[in-house]
Amino acid sequence: MQNSFRVEERLKRRLCMKFIDLHCDTASRIFYEKLNLNHKKCKVNIENLKRGENLGQVFAFFIEKESIEDPYDEFIKLYNSFTQEISKNTGEIEIVRNITELKNAEESGKIGAFLSIEEGEVIKGDIQKLRTVYDMGIRIITITWNYQNSLGYPNAGYTYRNKGLTRKGVEVIEECEALGMIPDVSHLSDAGFYDLIRICQKPFIASHSNARAITEHPRNLDDNMIKLLAEKGGVMGINFCSDFLGNESVSSIEEMICHIKHIRNIGGIDVLALGSDFDGIHNEVEIENASEFNKLYLALKQNHFKESEIEKIFYKNVLRVFQENLK
Repeated sequence: MQNSFRVEERLKRRLCMKFIDLHCDTASRIFYEKLNLNHKKCKVNIENLKRGENLGQVFAFFIEKESIEDPYDEFIKLYNSFTQEISKNTGEIEIVRNITELKNAEESGKIGAFLSIEEGEVIKGDIQKLRTVYDMGIRIITITWNYQNSLGYPNAGYTYRNKGLTRKGVEVIEECEALGMIPDVSHLSDAGFYDLIRICQKPFIASHSNARAITEHPRNLDDNMIKLLAEKGGVMGINFCSDFLGNESVSSIEEMICHIKHIRNIGGIDVLALGSDFDGIHNEVEIENASEFNKLYLALKQNHFKESEIEKIFYKNVLRVFQENLK
């Protein structure tokens, strides 16, 4: 019986791989739907993260600025809600701010929770507020969501495709790099993306964006962007939302593989990462929740990706970018 158990454990290890997911909206869902980190409704909950062998999960504080009075005040509400949830589950998950803290969490058998802001208007163009949220543990900031703000313009519908960062946006990006916070260009206009290519000295990310050549969507990156992001040393997280993958109502692993292969061919294996967008997307996904990333691992193996390449996609590329940026 004991030998059988060991065989099963070795088999399980071969069929799974630890991973870092660059984007989920679980923190916002918990707040607005009055849930918790253990709730079955959440695609990203503690049980699913543990079963999936998650190494690090980026939890985004999503703020829809057009529907609230003050984006900073709204962020504080979401932040307080989520940190209270973390404090109730300290034996299983903890907030981490850099690679050292992530390693310490892993050695303690805990999930590492990185924090991000999805809507740059939270800081209202105020450098001191940027420093304040950094001190609160925020390590990634999405410059815009789907609305124009004081930092720049979104790519929603290509309306602002040729409008880049504002002067204040440039100042904020430069301060992000000085602090050790990573700019995230998912949702940002095409022109804003090229502004970051010009301005940034360190790698940045597109936390949840796919390949525009495969699926024409303004939130995806075109081939030139993928090449430039790769040359900058950045990464892009494969988004599981059907709108960004293809035309199927259920997001399939086959579609994910199609995007991954294209991105690898254009930018190389080092630009690839994972950015599920779980708890922020409403369509069904063949990978049903955070416990099932092994399905993608097995599919990549079946499509002749080397173990070392899958490791890069699942966590090593992100670790490199975090190592270069976070303090």
